[in-house]
Amino acid sequence: MPILAPQPCGQPAPPVDPDATLRADRDQLQILVDVTNAVLSTLQLEALAEKVAQALQLAFGVSFVGLNLHGEDDGELQVHDIFLEREGRERCRHTRYPRDRLPAREAMLGHQLLLASEPTLEQMAAVHPRFADVMRAGCRSLCVLPLCGASGTVGALLLAYPGDSGYFRAVLPLLQQVAARLTLGLDNALAYQEISRLKDQLASENLQLTNEIQHYQNFDEIIGHSAAMSAVLEQVEIVAASDCSVLLLGETGTGKELIARAIHAHSPRASKRMVNMNCAAIPAGLLESELFGHEKGAFTGATAQRLGRFEMADQSTLFLDEVGDIPLELQPKLLRVLQEREVERLGGQKIIPVDVRVISATSCDLMGMIADKRYRSDLYYRLNVFPILLPPLRERPDDIPLLAQFFTQKFARRMNRCIESIPAETLQRLQRHNWPGNVRELQNVIERAVILTRGPVLNLPQTDLAYHQAAPSCTPPAAPARRETSLFDACEPEKERILRVLKECNGIVAGPRGAAAKLGLKRTTLLSRMQRLGISSREPAES
Repeated sequence: MPILAPQPCGQPAPPVDPDATLRADRDQLQILVDVTNAVLSTLQLEALAEKVAQALQLAFGVSFVGLNLHGEDDGELQVHDIFLEREGRERCRHTRYPRDRLPAREAMLGHQLLLASEPTLEQMAAVHPRFADVMRAGCRSLCVLPLCGASGTVGALLLAYPGDSGYFRAVLPLLQQVAARLTLGLDNALAYQEISRLKDQLASENLQLTNEIQHYQNFDEIIGHSAAMSAVLEQVEIVAASDCSVLLLGETGTGKELIARAIHAHSPRASKRMVNMNCAAIPAGLLESELFGHEKGAFTGATAQRLGRFEMADQSTLFLDEVGDIPLELQPKLLRVLQEREVERLGGQKIIPVDVRVISATSCDLMGMIADKRYRSDLYYRLNVFPILLPPLRERPDDIPLLAQFFTQKFARRMNRCIESIPAETLQRLQRHNWPGNVRELQNVIERAVILTRGPVLNLPQTDLAYHQAAPSCTPPAAPARRETSLFDACEPEKERILRVLKECNGIVAGPRGAAAKLGLKRTTLLSRMQRLGISSREPAES
């Protein structure tokens, strides 16, 4: 039984009883205390709606309590409905409704009060399934109260009663006080929800940025001036200015992530942080949530809303490493996002537009996987708009002295060592090595050598590379013997080649007969390399 029972219609009012008036005032105060306690007991919207519903059923005998809350955009209402039964059981529904399809729209948005009798409620049930459910629960009248706080209209409180709407008129002043207290609680809950969302987003972005910085610190710049690497950098320069998808192909350890960073850094999106994701490092069951995000409650453990990598990379670049490891069942969803440029969070119904430039990388044979029905051909062609094949280290032995010198100095500084040179015999052994792990393997070998070195000359034990010498099929030709070298010495062949071509072109850089055209480079690229190598276009003419 409700604390406030309805007064039968058509009967004269009983004489005023001071004790009864005191009891009524006390009961009303108790209702406000119960609602206030319910409001203050939680900051989670779903739990808040359920606790308030229980308090209102006890106080007023209502069978339905609903909350209409303004969502993140103007197109939807966030709705919490609780259907109450006499046995104390309840049925909860948390969803969203489009605002343009609501009956009694101004009341539902919290802009005005509404007291609806049974005929009005029937009309509303005929055009909206929500109110058809309310009538099926045995309700015959509806009260809609605005929830207006200091920051504006929060939404509306809906109460449905099995009896006539005259009951709501009788207790309306008390209901308005209840709505005022509920508004304060909702203001706090919504603020807490927004703070939690921003906190989670900030923590995620900080973690992502930390990972980005840690990865970036492994390479100060792209090292290599061989013809193979020059061709790759030319392609990077060409594709960076566009917005098309890029697929980086090559063996593990060839520096695909570094090339992806170079493309992003030279693109119009460079002002925003590139977001990266290693598809092989995330369990298959969590990959969809990582890519597209999830709503709170979408699955066990989803205690808060989370942005996916596509949303995090909006207006920027998303680097998907090891894209060949994406499960077959998830590939159609990724294809749809690439085609439609919109995502839908796991467990959500809201379509979120995104503007993301995708760079992907793999060391897998995607064409072979397509033939084996393990990879979708339509996704492959969507990713493979502009492929760049990164050469393995064994195909660019001229870059190995540069890389060895670079890594030696890097690790020597980190370990407070003073290593001034690398023996020529050591460089020859490095150039003859097969390098199945490519640049990453070279980096590890040099780090170990620096640890073992006691003196100014790098010490690389013979046994460190000896077990790879029995692989002649991939062994490049032995490089000519060299003296102990420095980083500048390793650049000499390219400097000499540029000087020779400039001399042949009489110092002319641009034009169809210029040195840039003869070297197969852009004018700006050649000038940049000349500046780096300390070459003046006047030197050949003067020599």
